[in-house]
Amino acid sequence: MSSNTSAELSLGTTGVARRAVGSRESVAANIAWWDADADDYHREHGDFLGVSDFVWCPESLRESDAGLLGDVAGRTILEVGCGSAPCARWLADQGARVVGLDLSSGMLRYAAAANLATGTHVPLVRANAERLPFATGSFDLACSAFGAVPFVADVGAVFTEVARVLRPGGTWTFAVTHPMRWIFPDDPGPDGLRVTGSYFDRTPYVEVDAAGTPTYVEHHRTMGDYVRALNAAGFELFDLLEPEWPEGHTQQWGQWSPLRGELFPGTAIFRCRR
Repeated sequence: MSSNTSAELSLGTTGVARRAVGSRESVAANIAWWDADADDYHREHGDFLGVSDFVWCPESLRESDAGLLGDVAGRTILEVGCGSAPCARWLADQGARVVGLDLSSGMLRYAAAANLATGTHVPLVRANAERLPFATGSFDLACSAFGAVPFVADVGAVFTEVARVLRPGGTWTFAVTHPMRWIFPDDPGPDGLRVTGSYFDRTPYVEVDAAGTPTYVEHHRTMGDYVRALNAAGFELFDLLEPEWPEGHTQQWGQWSPLRGELFPGTAIFRCRR
């Protein structure tokens, strides 16, 4: 859920409205939000994410340690919701052929600048993850670290599209906010330990302007919702990680904090095979 006052001011956000939101509104809101928030996002999180590093989640789980994607050298990889593409560049540095896709031109502006700064030139594509602009069977594997999946109205369409562009046996690994976090307030402190909502309420979180137009949208799914959508798209879920908060890790990221991390998971990472 959003927390950037600067982006909220520039977009004229006036409040929260829990209501149904379709694909068109979700796409428009999240283009506007991530374009407006790109500068502040990188000022706040750029050092944590790096320019060529694959960090899966605020718990600081790195692909270099976890090896969730296996040996990527020579593999063709799609990163869905790449943002400024540090993960894609890290994969390219390991010998993979990578394409980074994102909806936000503001985020891709940072990705292009980092390509130039590092000399690792990952191809960048601006597109909606619900309609991937790639041929069937184009990639060996796909990945996403908090990109696209929480922000789309039709997650089944994303999974179906990812399955389409993967070759048989290809893997799809993605990290999202753990679904149980939705029952708590979006607060890293003691107030964030109180249950205030229903896990089973799938109503999206929507921030709106004075006219009621969404300026930020995030969608909630239960664990079961994710599993059923993956199965329907033709994926086999073979692993599910819930990273624990590491000892000595003190960096707070939005609602993620040592206080909450000691008590319940903040991230779910789904590992699937086509």
